[in-house]
Amino acid sequence: MLFHLNNKGIFMIVLDSVAMSYGSRTLFENVTISFNEGNRYGLTGPNGAGKSTLLKIIMGQKDPTTGHIKLPPKVGFLRQDIEYFKKFRVLDVVIMGNQRLFDAFQERDRLYDVEMTDDIGMRLGELEEIVADEDGYSAEANAEILLLGTGIDSEFHEKVMSEVPLDLQFRILLCQALFGNPGALILDEPTNHLDMKSIRWLESFLVEYKGTLILVSHDRHFLNAVTTHIADIDYETVIIYPGNYDQMVLAKTAVRNRTEHEEKSKEKKIARLQEFVSKFGAGTRASQVQSRKKEIARLQPQDLKQSNIQRPYIALEQSDQLPGRIVLRAKKISKSYEPEVEVIKPFNLEIHRGDKVGVIGNNGMGKTTLLKMLAQVMEPSSGEVSLGHQVKLAYFPQNHADLVDKSEKTPIFDWLRSRRDGVYDQEIRGALGRMLFPGDDAFKSVSSLSGGETARLILAGMMLQEHNIILLDEPNNHLDLEAVSALADGLKKYKGTVLVVSHDQDLIGLVAEKIIAFEEDGSCRFFDGTLEAYNKTNV
Repeated sequence: MLFHLNNKGIFMIVLDSVAMSYGSRTLFENVTISFNEGNRYGLTGPNGAGKSTLLKIIMGQKDPTTGHIKLPPKVGFLRQDIEYFKKFRVLDVVIMGNQRLFDAFQERDRLYDVEMTDDIGMRLGELEEIVADEDGYSAEANAEILLLGTGIDSEFHEKVMSEVPLDLQFRILLCQALFGNPGALILDEPTNHLDMKSIRWLESFLVEYKGTLILVSHDRHFLNAVTTHIADIDYETVIIYPGNYDQMVLAKTAVRNRTEHEEKSKEKKIARLQEFVSKFGAGTRASQVQSRKKEIARLQPQDLKQSNIQRPYIALEQSDQLPGRIVLRAKKISKSYEPEVEVIKPFNLEIHRGDKVGVIGNNGMGKTTLLKMLAQVMEPSSGEVSLGHQVKLAYFPQNHADLVDKSEKTPIFDWLRSRRDGVYDQEIRGALGRMLFPGDDAFKSVSSLSGGETARLILAGMMLQEHNIILLDEPNNHLDLEAVSALADGLKKYKGTVLVVSHDQDLIGLVAEKIIAFEEDGSCRFFDGTLEAYNKTNV
């Protein structure tokens, strides 16, 4: 149940005794917390913990099992269904952030096109009152101010969304969430589909936001840069920690270790007391025995709820067949989809055995196209790509459907068997277990998998394959923070060669020792150094 806090100037979000269960499974129970004005909360927990469910409950899109929510009068919510808006004018998409106002505009425009009657005239008067109440006469001007402030030039304002670059479309949806000066802002994975430049812009923007912010993100660097608090879904509840994500992990680990230590101390003390009771229970020291029995009852350890944090283990083994010094060479490769649209200008590249290369650049500049050509799943328009001696290549595509046909009912066990000839069932079971597919999950159909599960399945397949160079295109999309961290560890320890495309600064920073950068002038630059060193050259 939703209530709106109408007190002027109060913009907190309050959860009162909120619980959510599905059958016998409890996501969280008896959650009573406040998200306060001026604070920026990161909502964390592994895939399936209930982050998106909790956001939907807060927004009134889903009813909790028990409890109710109190909200400010206006709450901005970042929509994810970008396809829905493709045919709408950019200014109208922003104004949709105030649905009451937008609906009034739509109905008013329809009624002005029909024959006037007394009833229609009365309804038009009611609609004009709504427009006035919602500051509708300044709506387009206010929307333009937001768009310009977020770097969207006026040339785009009258266009339909489909005519606007994808990264700008997500900025437009952010403007929609902000329209009407909401007292609270709720963002679910706001960095999805944003390049590094856009992510840095969003970081700066949110740090300046004065209302109550709740956001979900799998990007640890982004969470650390933006948040003042972490609301962590674990132990079937929501616990708020002060500080950013890294500070939360330290505090949470310390609390858990301290609790476990206290429980072990209790167990040792109980054992000593029980030894006394057993020794003197039938003797003359009855009062002392009774005292110790009471102490044993008081010290009985409580059942500690299990953490829902699960971290996969990604172990990528290089093939026994080592390649030559040069594992991949591209000579004057270019790609054009139309004669006048050259995505990649002629480009030379030489990758050596053991290189760890990060591929970065703004959206639409050709990163995925480059990786597809290097993986030899796409032909260049000119030039050639050649693999070195004894090279065995594995490829993780950005579009999972390029590798996993979700229309089929193939069990994931059988899909993994197809990744390598002669693989043993025990090896498949091991890969499934390390990627958090226990027991009967092996018989899940690939068509039933979520985005995160599909990404983990592809990584499980890569652990079974024979390879000495791996190419990964946005592998962190759909993975939770624990899985991204495990992926970074696995790539760092891998003895072979890695090329990885990502907007995740932590992933590139931890893995890459060299950088391929798509520059703003359309050129492609090879930089022999880390992301940190590259960024210093572009200050």
